[in-house]
Amino acid sequence: MFIPLHDANSLKHIKLQYVTVSLIAVNILVWLLVGVLFSSEAGDAAILGLGFIPAVVFDYAQLDPALQFIPDQMTVFSYAFMHLGFWHLASNMLFLWVFGDNVEDAFGHLRFLLFYFACAAAGALFHGVVAPSSQGPLIGASGAVSGVVAAYLLLHPKVRVWILVFMRIPIPLPAFIPLALWIGQQFFMFLFGMQDRVSWGAHVGGIIAGVVLVLVLRRPGVPLFDRTIVTPRAVQYKNQGPQTAVSQTERPFEGIR
Repeated sequence: MFIPLHDANSLKHIKLQYVTVSLIAVNILVWLLVGVLFSSEAGDAAILGLGFIPAVVFDYAQLDPALQFIPDQMTVFSYAFMHLGFWHLASNMLFLWVFGDNVEDAFGHLRFLLFYFACAAAGALFHGVVAPSSQGPLIGASGAVSGVVAAYLLLHPKVRVWILVFMRIPIPLPAFIPLALWIGQQFFMFLFGMQDRVSWGAHVGGIIAGVVLVLVLRRPGVPLFDRTIVTPRAVQYKNQGPQTAVSQTERPFEGIR
């Protein structure tokens, strides 16, 4: 639907979003090891052994012991670091890069890390409840990232975000426009049973977890539905006085991505 490019939502409580950066680095490293450096056979084995397979976790089937690298129950976390290809990885990491820093800022480093893993687990378990006998491995960070997107929407709906529409048109919009549409798409695709190798159930599970956990994990005093509009620096306006372009980075809410 869209690709997020940039927001200028400054950090208020932390100096560096090092948990977000670390998660991105680990995801890239795992993808390089599994998808690039290892042979295709080793990569397939890693996906089966570290992916979330509902039939295995819920005891409808058994995994070959040679592929059981970790306890079955731990795959609710490990699957979130496995990606099928470059674009699968890139899309998830771009969403995490744009929206993760401000959610980490609102939660604090440790609570954000717990939040991320909880959303990943919720995505896997929701996927498993919907299809408990599925023997296909679920992989990808989209369950966790969906929780991050949901939390960002509740925290900063008025922040203007640059997005790329139709892969070619960059426009700035208040975050609630593209993010609400994106979340609505996930529920629509899930409810109407759209199948195209995407686990919409994992996305929905992550979103639900994100909505619930942002209520309890954000720092004391951090509001929901922040009414401050933070506009990307690239968006400029002209004063009524001298004809000088001024970059507006923050102003109070005056009206209604």
